[in-house]
Amino acid sequence: MNLELLRAYVGEHALVQQHLSSFSRFCRTGLQSIMDEIGEIEPDVEGFKLKLGKVRLEKPRVVEADGAHRSILPMEARLRSFNYAAPIFLTITPIENGVERRPSEVYIGELPVMLKSELCHVHGLNKEQLIEAGEDPDDLGGYFIINGGERAIVSVEDLAPNKVMVGREETTGKVNAKVLSTNTTKGGFRAKCMVQRRKLGELALLFPAAPRGLKLTTVLRALGLSSDAEIMASFNNSRLVRNDILLNLEDDECKNAADAVEAIGRRAAPGQATEYRQRRTEILLDRYLLPHIGLAPEDRLAKAKYLCWMAEKAMAVAYHRRRPDDKDHYGNKRIKLAGDLMEDLFRHALTFLVKDIIYQSERASARRRKLVVQTVVRPDALNIRIKHAMATGNWVGGHTGVSSTLDRLNFIASGAHLRRVISSLSKSHPHFQARDLHGTHWGKLCPHESPEGPGAGLVKNLAMMVEIATGETPESEVEAVFRRAGVKGEK
Repeated sequence: MNLELLRAYVGEHALVQQHLSSFSRFCRTGLQSIMDEIGEIEPDVEGFKLKLGKVRLEKPRVVEADGAHRSILPMEARLRSFNYAAPIFLTITPIENGVERRPSEVYIGELPVMLKSELCHVHGLNKEQLIEAGEDPDDLGGYFIINGGERAIVSVEDLAPNKVMVGREETTGKVNAKVLSTNTTKGGFRAKCMVQRRKLGELALLFPAAPRGLKLTTVLRALGLSSDAEIMASFNNSRLVRNDILLNLEDDECKNAADAVEAIGRRAAPGQATEYRQRRTEILLDRYLLPHIGLAPEDRLAKAKYLCWMAEKAMAVAYHRRRPDDKDHYGNKRIKLAGDLMEDLFRHALTFLVKDIIYQSERASARRRKLVVQTVVRPDALNIRIKHAMATGNWVGGHTGVSSTLDRLNFIASGAHLRRVISSLSKSHPHFQARDLHGTHWGKLCPHESPEGPGAGLVKNLAMMVEIATGETPESEVEAVFRRAGVKGEK
């Protein structure tokens, strides 16, 4: 590599810029979007609920023993074993019997602040100012200070959400078209949905909370493609595809939408009343099946079309018309940066705060006390869970080692730690293909830097000049541009 080019690049780009940009995006838009997802809190108190409004962050501060608040620099947080964190204020409006009362801005907890991010006191300081603040001018930033210790959040590598990938089981002859369907507007709910083509051509559908072995044609009828003609029209006209669909239609005992809903209900809620079985079926189809398409009844037809497309891809692989997808291809991976991981953690911690607010409201109402917003909000419900995850590294979703003590052996070790990428796969299993160096790693991951032992190939490091997009632009805006340009999908 040209040394002058590398020096020029490092001089203009921070080696931890991906973490800084990701965390800043989370502070600007991520926090508010989480609050908007919740919208209102409705405790079991007649005529009373709380409406969540704007969220506001201040610069990191400390509360002294006498109750005074003042700003705190990172070095003081290190020396006094404090958290370098920013207070979070949320506007909450009580609604009593349908009438909105005066809104209150309430302190709900603290958010750990990444050093040298936009929220940090040392952001944008020159060399002399950094020295005066007790900081090393060459320090990269991109880490947190928890209980006085420096903690780095390591990026996590995972499969791309909302992308269909088809694989073949060599031992059984089954072909599976899978998608990690993730609804980003409703708490990041994630469901793995799979259309399975078995050896003789039968098509089955598997998704969370549903009974195993549901026939694809039965689900398609329940979603709105009630007749055989509508199902056939939703697939392409190739002879091989039509043969498979005709086989499944002949094997399907249901002949219309009502029969299909009843058949799914009998398997999902056996022995229950007809109304309960029907309601259970609707919940399965709306909430757990392909949540990234939508959660409303009007989205069912779009889900049916999407399932037909998944089935076509599975049949194409079964008949050797296309190759199975390579899940180790880095185009099929996504990297969760510090901001994304903090967003998952904050959303998880906020659910406990909401539950505590509901409990405190109901308790105060039972004791005939006046419901005051400031008294029903306890910041510790949020702080404890964020602090525990940051201090131990045990993250949402069962991930471990996400947060760890920053390696300060030397400058290079610190930079390598902050640019590390860990896989979500278990280190105790072989995973030979996942550990191998892939051709698509070129320019993205360092081919040399990986530990020996169980973490070999699963713990990787970013290449020197790689840059990662942090998702500043919403997907809906990108989709709108493609639609205006007349770009059509793969089908």
